[in-house]
Amino acid sequence: MTSGSSATQRGLTRFNTSDESAAQAELHEVCTSSAWGRKIIAQRPFASAQTLFTASDAAMAELSTEDLAEAMAGHPPIGRPKPGDPTSSREQRGMAGASEELKAEMLELNLAYQDRFGHVFLICATGLTGEQMRDALKVRIANTPDQEWEIVRAELGKINRIRLTSLVEQGENA
Repeated sequence: MTSGSSATQRGLTRFNTSDESAAQAELHEVCTSSAWGRKIIAQRPFASAQTLFTASDAAMAELSTEDLAEAMAGHPPIGRPKPGDPTSSREQRGMAGASEELKAEMLELNLAYQDRFGHVFLICATGLTGEQMRDALKVRIANTPDQEWEIVRAELGKINRIRLTSLVEQGENA
């Protein structure tokens, strides 16, 4: 067993055995949907990180539009990470070095998207450049609301997996 998998197992054990309020608080940092968090808590303990991810994906698939909106409320617009939130800044790193022109274009596109759909543009930004995020926004703004909700659900699922990985990799140091 590698030390990384040992740390993951320790982190998973810590999560599995933490009291419910502490586990809920950790899950709220992953996803602000209370329905999603309740579904995950109800399935503890998890035998592996993969079973946690599978449970997360299943819970995400079951969320209503209202639950998705609650989950999205925890995500700032692309190009404007939540001040003082290292997770938000890390996830949106691709916009950090963007030109003022690209930042202005993203602001304009974000506002147009929000006017069209009634919520922020959500994308799993980890590893994407500002240009890639802009291009995705330009494509997605033409979607129907139903198409966009399903894309949002998939993007939230990706974000949750990244954040859950970080949660269980914290080992005993969390």
